[in-house]
Order: sequence, then structure tokens, then C-alpha cells
Amino acid sequence: MKKKYIIAGNWKMNPQTTEEASRIATTVKKVAIKSKKIDTVVCPPFVYAHLVKTADNFSLGAQNVSLEQSGSFTGEVSADMLKSVGVKYVIVGHAERRKMGETDEIVSQKIGAVVGAGLQVILCVGEKERDQNGDYLAVLKAQIIASLGKLARKDVKQLIVAYEPLWTIGAPVAMTPADVRETGLFIKKVLADTYGQEYALSVRILYGGSVTFKNAKDIVLLGQVDGLLVGRESINTEGFNLILKEIDGI
Repeated sequence: MKKKYIIAGNWKMNPQTTEEASRIATTVKKVAIKSKKIDTVVCPPFVYAHLVKTADNFSLGAQNVSLEQSGSFTGEVSADMLKSVGVKYVIVGHAERRKMGETDEIVSQKIGAVVGAGLQVILCVGEKERDQNGDYLAVLKAQIIASLGKLARKDVKQLIVAYEPLWTIGAPVAMTPADVRETGLFIKKVLADTYGQEYALSVRILYGGSVTFKNAKDIVLLGQVDGLLVGRESINTEGFNLILKEIDGI
């Protein structure tokens, strides 16, 4: 049986009220639970997690996690805490977190914490710019290997990789499906070289970066990815639900 597509919505630091957060979650859920081909994941700010009432095909995700398990770490939230409120997926290494100073080593430790709690990791990777010589591939490879430095082969089943080229985040257009496909194959090769082909093939690859309902179907079908990580459009319920309907119609 083919695995379901994953469509994850990263709300980032939005919206500004519990009323709006509840409306977004409820509106998306109505469409998500009808899907036969998609696992929809909504990733709100921590303070809104309790507003997301999970169901079949509709899961709760987190945008970040502490690398620590517990203790004197003011403001941090552990993987076990996330699990206790129903979180199933955790985004780790998002470009915006890396921009704040999160290194590959920190990302690696966070992945270890998430896996240790029995949750699914959505590891974000992506180059800052794409050069004609293909040097960006070496940058991407190094980032993947370093970020997964502490992930054992037996835990690869808990890994999802979200490819988010930084130059497409917030851009007017997404990467072309052909380039998405090429890069997805490259990521699979890096994983195969690290963990073996059997394990690499089990890892689902998502694409993120200026995704809308207009390009979502082509990115998934022609780009041959296993789903999408949606940013700004995830709090636009009309647009996000159209993305779900487009992918569910494949």
C-alpha cells in the first residue's frame, strides 16, 4: 500500500489570537479528515497546541523543540512535553531557526531528542543559493550528513526530510518541478550512501518554498516528492484547503 502524502502547515508566529487559531484549525480539519490520500499536519505556535483537536488524517506538529529533556532551561519545551499534548511530528532545523544561530550540531541533538520520544522528525534542509556549477550540492550534502550525525540506522523510519531552498522561501514563485525532482533524487542518494538504499527509500521527501494551490499538484506529481511543507499559505485556510484538495485528487 502506497504511503500517504504529507502536507504540513507551518504557521510560524501566527496568528495573534486564540480565536483565529481555533478558526484556522477547525476549518482545515473539516477538509483534512475527508482526505483518503493525505496526512495533514498543522504546526501552530506552542500556545495554540491545545486548540488542535486531532483525528484520523489530521495530526498536530511542533515548529521547534529543545535538545534537553528537562531541567533549568527557561523558555524551552522538551520532546516529551510535546508528546504529552498530542504532538506527532516535529519540525527541526528550519531555515528561520538556523538563521537565529541553530547549527547542524544543535539540529542533530534535537533530532536525537525527538526520535528518543518516539516522534516523527521533519528535518529541514536547503541551500542559500543555487550556482551554475553545482557547488550547492556539496553544501546540501554536508548539511544533511551533519544534521543526521546522531541518527542511528534503526531510527531512520522516524525521519522525513523537507527540502526548502532558502532562495524560494517567501519568493514570488516556487522551484520548478524538474529541479525539485532532481534535488529529491540527490537527497535520496545522500541518504542511501549514509544508511543504505533500503533505509533511504523509506524516507519521505517533502518540498517547501512558495507553495500555493496553483503549483502544489505539479510539484508533487512532476517533482515526485511525498508531500509539502507549507509556510505562509498554511494560515490562509482557503488556499491551504485548496492545496489539500489538489493533492487528494491525484
